[in-house]
Amino acid sequence: MSTRTYYDPLHQSITLNTNYPEEEMVMELIDSSPFQRLRRIKQLGPAYLTFHGAEASRFTHSLGVFHIARRALTHLIQFNKSLKEHKFSLFGAALLHDLGHGPLSHTSEEIFGINHENWTARLIRDNPQINKILNKYDKNNSTRISELIEFKKSPQQAIVSLISSQLDCDRLDYLMRDSYTTGTRYGQLDIDRILSAMTIAPDGDLAIHPKGLMAVEHYLVIRNLMYRSVYNHRLNEVCNWLLDQIIKTARRLGPKEVWSDKCMAKWLWNHEELDINCFLANDDIITGYHISKWKDSSSKNLSNLCRRFLNRNLLKALNISSLPQESKLEGLSIAINLAEREGIEASCSCGVREQRIESYHPYKRGLRLWDGTNLQALEKVSPLVERLIKPKESSWLIYPKEIEGKLKSELNKLTNKQN
Repeated sequence: MSTRTYYDPLHQSITLNTNYPEEEMVMELIDSSPFQRLRRIKQLGPAYLTFHGAEASRFTHSLGVFHIARRALTHLIQFNKSLKEHKFSLFGAALLHDLGHGPLSHTSEEIFGINHENWTARLIRDNPQINKILNKYDKNNSTRISELIEFKKSPQQAIVSLISSQLDCDRLDYLMRDSYTTGTRYGQLDIDRILSAMTIAPDGDLAIHPKGLMAVEHYLVIRNLMYRSVYNHRLNEVCNWLLDQIIKTARRLGPKEVWSDKCMAKWLWNHEELDINCFLANDDIITGYHISKWKDSSSKNLSNLCRRFLNRNLLKALNISSLPQESKLEGLSIAINLAEREGIEASCSCGVREQRIESYHPYKRGLRLWDGTNLQALEKVSPLVERLIKPKESSWLIYPKEIEGKLKSELNKLTNKQN
């Protein structure tokens, strides 16, 4: 027997024991090179430029998700003993669920056009190291785990819900972890109460006992606040826009004008030829190195964008969410004209970032309350949750600080005209 303990700032000791085959599998997966790569991918992408403590990695988060999944399963087995048979699938999926993230986490889905769940499933199926470890314990493990992540498929619906639902182990960890690392205070959810309130409904899926209603309401409010204050923070939107413009500009210039290594060339210009080895070869360090090289590009636009990002010489952003769509476009046109008058290249300094926040979606594995007699949709019981269903749209007008005074003046005229 051997044990290994990871000391986590949120969960304290996460101990693994080789006496349990499913935990021995987890230990081997952690030591694999594809999983170690997650140490080099920031959990919150470029948010460290807004919140200086946001340096946690996908590695740290993934360990936390596994830990919560193990706690949840231990609790739920008392309601359905057959869940024991799915330890390998649950633990593997919880640990590996972010294996397919590209550089800077979710930012890469936008700038490179990848889907991290699809890549995760592909790596689980096709990476020799991961596949060998999983199938050493059961020849069907890699198939089961990849289908659980990519297609939300499992013989036990409760297992699916622990991996992907509106109260899954992923969300529980990232809300607490992101709040901790950014220094915000919203993410202090009652994880013990939530886990103890989990139960199994008559249809075999996950449900919440009414005793946990307030803890779950609190969790959903926290999620809303974290999106508004952290994930969609004004400066975070600016950083993501800059990264998007950097990659778009590099792609537009082409391989003859932009230096890259062999794997980055596939990420940029031959996406359909991106293989597993080149996928795994890219991380925050490699992408950051390319951006650092591009700051000396002969292309003034690419160079300026990279210097802005690397030196945190960020653009400004103005909330224009309340304006009708036509006025938003008119506001962008005003910003472009003002920038050009100042001799600033508008294509790499002016834009609009639009986001949609869904705090709770009753039709995407919505939550239910089960007291042993009645099964009710959460939003039917909680007026607070019902109010969270309506999505919130946010729009940010991005512009250079040199035009700020004139732009605000012109936008005020535009707003007064609307009223």
